[in-house]
Amino acid sequence: MSRKLKWGILGCASIAKRAVIPGLQQSKFNEVSAIASRDIDKSKSTAEEFNISKAYGSYEALLEDPDIDAVYIPLPNHLHKEWSIRAAEAGKHILCEKPLALTASEAAEMAEAAAKAGVILSEAFMYRYHPRYDMIKDLLNSGSIGQIRAIHSSFTFNNAADAQNVRYRKDWGGGSIYDVGCYPIHAARLLLDQEPEAVTVQAFFSSEHDDVDMMASGLIEFGNAVSLTFDCGMWAAFRNPLEVLGTEGSIEVPHAYTIPSGGDHFYLNKNGERQQITVTKANAYSEQGDHLADVILNNVPLRFGTEDAISNMKVIDACLLSARERIRVTL
Repeated sequence: MSRKLKWGILGCASIAKRAVIPGLQQSKFNEVSAIASRDIDKSKSTAEEFNISKAYGSYEALLEDPDIDAVYIPLPNHLHKEWSIRAAEAGKHILCEKPLALTASEAAEMAEAAAKAGVILSEAFMYRYHPRYDMIKDLLNSGSIGQIRAIHSSFTFNNAADAQNVRYRKDWGGGSIYDVGCYPIHAARLLLDQEPEAVTVQAFFSSEHDDVDMMASGLIEFGNAVSLTFDCGMWAAFRNPLEVLGTEGSIEVPHAYTIPSGGDHFYLNKNGERQQITVTKANAYSEQGDHLADVILNNVPLRFGTEDAISNMKVIDACLLSARERIRVTL
């Protein structure tokens, strides 16, 4: 590439500082050039911490910067729509944290605004850019484990003591389905290359946490009698495995959405043997950034468009409806 993609960060959220900014800075084709916060002291201190050249005291000021090509939006869920649309109208490409919006209709509005402005809008499911998922899909498509019969996945953690966390604001899009349940849902759609037909979800809504779903368990029905069973939670021990079960074997990913320091690997279980498959080490956040840079600067095809994000939000909408109403919801 002749130049690097210049990023602005809207907000100083922990995910930005812990993972996305370092990932972009470690990538080949990206540069973090500016960061904004409604608190100028916070943006200045974050800029100093990460050696970012520009710090702004408002999101609007960053969007007005003509040197910025793309923005990353790690704001609370209820602000994703507003600031993605405003970024699009400012001519900036957008990487927005998951879930893209609060509803599928909001996601569609965001996609329309991006298309009208001629900019890229991408949902920040970084895990899918890690090379192990291409390897897993190749194994599935080659019939290595036979016909797929079922997928099971979980994503849970315990942060319930932090009662002021934005995840526990119902009107801000809080709850475990939005925050971590979106991953198993997305992964099943990715691996099956299908959209679900129906969902049934049971959830624990906590009066101590603004009545958001602190734990949920669900059944997502796909075609050919294949289903995803999943659970997600914010008041349970940490875990994030994924298993794909086939007629001739299975694939296990112990850490499906995070990558521990111990290595990037998964397991193929077949013929009574458990084979560890090692994957080339990669930073999924860097891979995500480099793909978007390639799309924006070199016009390569975008791997995951806004239609994928809208489709995932439709399933999330159905899961939340099912959990609240205690009903099976068809899609």
